[in-house]
Parts: sequence; C-alpha cells; structure tokens
Amino acid sequence: MAYLIRSAHLYSPEDKGIKDVLIVNDKVAAIGENLKIELPGLEIINAEGKIMTPGLIDQHIHVTGGGGEGGPRTRTPEIQLSELIECGTTSLVGVSGTDSLTRSIPNLLAKVQALTEEGVTAWMYTSNYSYPPTTLTGSVKGDLLMVHECLGVKIALGDHRSSFPTSQQVMDLLTQIRVGGMIAGKLGVLHIHLGNVPGAFEIFKEVVARGMPIRHIRPTHCARDAKVFEHALNFAKAGGRIDITTGGSCFLSSPADAVETAWKEGIDESLITMSSDGHGSVPRFNDKGEMIGLGVGGVACNLRDARKLLERGYKPEKVLPLLTRNVAKGLELKGKGEVIIGNSADVCIFDQDWQLQDVISKGVVMMKDKQLLVKGTFEQ
Repeated sequence: MAYLIRSAHLYSPEDKGIKDVLIVNDKVAAIGENLKIELPGLEIINAEGKIMTPGLIDQHIHVTGGGGEGGPRTRTPEIQLSELIECGTTSLVGVSGTDSLTRSIPNLLAKVQALTEEGVTAWMYTSNYSYPPTTLTGSVKGDLLMVHECLGVKIALGDHRSSFPTSQQVMDLLTQIRVGGMIAGKLGVLHIHLGNVPGAFEIFKEVVARGMPIRHIRPTHCARDAKVFEHALNFAKAGGRIDITTGGSCFLSSPADAVETAWKEGIDESLITMSSDGHGSVPRFNDKGEMIGLGVGGVACNLRDARKLLERGYKPEKVLPLLTRNVAKGLELKGKGEVIIGNSADVCIFDQDWQLQDVISKGVVMMKDKQLLVKGTFEQ
C-alpha cells in the first residue's frame, strides 16, 4: 500500500512549503519536491492548493463514556471511530472518570485496543478519580510494565468528587509511576483532573521541591477556573506542562482565549497542549437556568479552537503543535506528532479555509473528500 501526496503545503508542523509526501505501508517514506517514484500499486493523491498537517492527538477522551453522576441513565455512550476521523484525530489517550464502579479499567483497556484495531492509535491512563488508584494488575508499576497501552495514572484533585489525597500520598504515587515507567521504558505521568477546590498546585510545588521531576506531573482542565488558571501559568513558568480543555466550561470566552493568554504571558509554547474531554456528559439548560437534559461532549472542539487561533492570525506552525508535536513529545509517543521520514503515516489534509478534507491514519485513507471510507465495527 503506497500513496504519493502531490504538491501539498506541508506543516510538519513547521512550515516546509510545497512538498510531495510518499507513504509506504504505515510510514512516511520520503518528503521532497517533484518526487519521482515508481512502486507497484502506487496511488497518486493530488493535494495542490491544500494544506497537510500531522494527524491530531487528543490526550483526554472518555472512550468508554463518562457521566453517570445522575444515575445509570446519565451514563454517556462509548465513542465511535467515525467521530475521531471526522475531526482529524488519529491518536488519543483514553481516560476513566467519576464512575469507578460501572466503568471498569479492563473495559477501558479493551476499548483503546478496539480503536487501535479499527484504525487509529490509542493509549490509556489507568485508574480514574480515586485514590488509591484502581489498577489492572494490582499495582501502578505492574500496569506500566505489563500493559503496553498504559502511559500513567489518572487522578482527580481539588474536585468535590475526588479523594483528596495528602501531599505525601501524591509523592508516593508519583514515585510508583516514575519507577514503573523506568522499568517499562516509558516516561510515566500522573494525569490530573483539576477541580476548583484550592490545594492541588501547592501539592505539586511541594513534591517538586522534595525532588520529584516536574515532567511527571500533568494537570488538565487548567482554564475552567480563573484561580486555577493563574496557578497553572505559574506551574508552566516553572517548567511544567499544562493542558487546556476545549470541551466543557472555560472561565474565559473560549479555550482559545486561554491559550492566547498563556502565549502572551511568555509561557514556553512547547509546554502547552489542548484536549477535548470528549464523551463526558454535558448538561443542557433552559432560559431559567434549569437543567432540562444531558448531551454528550464531542471531540471536534480541539479543531474548533485551533481554527479560532488561526483565524486570529496566528501561524499554523504556532497553533498546530498544541494538538500534535507538543502532545507527542510530552508523552513520548514515538513516531507521532510530526510529518517526518520514518514517522507513522498519520496526516490530515485541509483546504485553504482549514476545512478538513482527507485523513490518513497509519497509512490507511480513512476519509477522502470529506467522505468517510472507514467506519467502526458497529457503524457499518
């Protein structure tokens, strides 16, 4: 299986100008100008006048569904492959949430494995909101070592639904993650759902002061509350990575505003990412402020907020890393996040208005001219 994409304006995410890109099987095999290639079965894709980028990476999706706080009927459904492809997401990290009873970690693992078989690449964080963590093997170290897809542990801090562990307990958990990651040959991260109850960033400051490398600490939902965002900016100024959630609430007008504010504050651009929090439950309210129903959080909000930043005049090579290279580098996802020779053949092709046209994931054309060619197992 080989494709030669002709004359695309390539953002790798750096601006590489007009390039041809050769894909062979699941890898980027060559990049250049006016490539002359002869291969059996080679298919030419004309991308003249179009924009090519890496496939997008979403590091926080409730792939098995979220919600459930209002009883069994409020549990949101699992994600389908087509939802990911339609917004250019070719890689993702699945997470569990509040419901640690009916949303099991084995089910999470099975779902990320299913999505990988269907055509994208999926990883997971073990556990959910609770402390001690809920694991597959009986230990954090065991999950990191024996579960290929496990990148670390998820926990909630500063949320009324969280377990409120002490700083010493967080330090112990980070030590398990760090050592487990070392043994498994992974970075190992603590992915933290942030609520608006004070105290989380004080814990982070304490454990770093005691010697824990800041790279293992990964707060998300950093812009849902003004005070939390202020702490998050200070955390990033100290070298920590911060994640802006594009789905759900934001104390500013939009998550794009939060990214723009972080840039203007001088935060190292490589330390900022965005994720969707997709398939969490989203309450619907009437004009009296009364909840009248529930919806399901989508995953297209990442692309929506990236477009907002592009429309404000920010260059693609500044915006795209929020959803590509920054995520891949931060989680050490080898072969992902950049269109370079040897990397996974995950690419998106847009028109000049940044409307998504084509998606290739692991060398397979999943969407062509806005038409889905590959759907999930139960979407056929």
